[in-house]
Amino acid sequence: MNFLKRYMPFVAAMAIVVVASNVLVQFPMHGTVGGLSLADLLTWGAFTYPFSFLVTDLANRRYGPAVARRIVFIGFMTAVVCSIVVPPLLFRAGLVGFEAQAARLARIAMASGAAFLTAQLLDVTVFNRLRRQSWWRAPIFGTLVGSVFDTAVFFSIAFSAAFAFAGPNEPFALEAAPLLGVAPVETMRWVSWALGDLSVKLAIAVFALIPYRLIAARWSQPALAA
Repeated sequence: MNFLKRYMPFVAAMAIVVVASNVLVQFPMHGTVGGLSLADLLTWGAFTYPFSFLVTDLANRRYGPAVARRIVFIGFMTAVVCSIVVPPLLFRAGLVGFEAQAARLARIAMASGAAFLTAQLLDVTVFNRLRRQSWWRAPIFGTLVGSVFDTAVFFSIAFSAAFAFAGPNEPFALEAAPLLGVAPVETMRWVSWALGDLSVKLAIAVFALIPYRLIAARWSQPALAA
């Protein structure tokens, strides 16, 4: 109870980011840029999920790695539950035009949970090692490492044929298409989705330095907790 009362802002922020991302990932980003169809590369969830790293980094900066890891585990449980519960609710509400199979939902939940846990714990570790250096190094390098692993783990487990044992494949994701929708070389669509997702994460990682700096500057000293 004491933990929840003291760190509730971080817990609530992480839950909001994870739930919003699981909802928005169902909606493609429509539009074109130089002939590139954004709907083939991105969902709106790509713009909200990276802020989970901001929450983790601020918690680490304020209270230390032990508390940050607890908040990560709360986010992990939220991610798994939302990956299973949210899509059917959206279908019944008429917000998405397809209903995923139960086995497919389980595979997505596995991918989401594994990616979140791996990436966020790596972020905590890298951040903690760099926390005494220039103010921007810890958040930017922690988020960079976390984002790469998050993208690699999620898209590999969720869409790669190598993980078919985890649940049914998504045939459309495995079809060959021009890389990023425009390149002369072809690859499986999920590879382009992963690259598009990672590009957004890295861009937002740079943008997130602004709120990180503004908030962290108000804390003269981190209140570390074991």
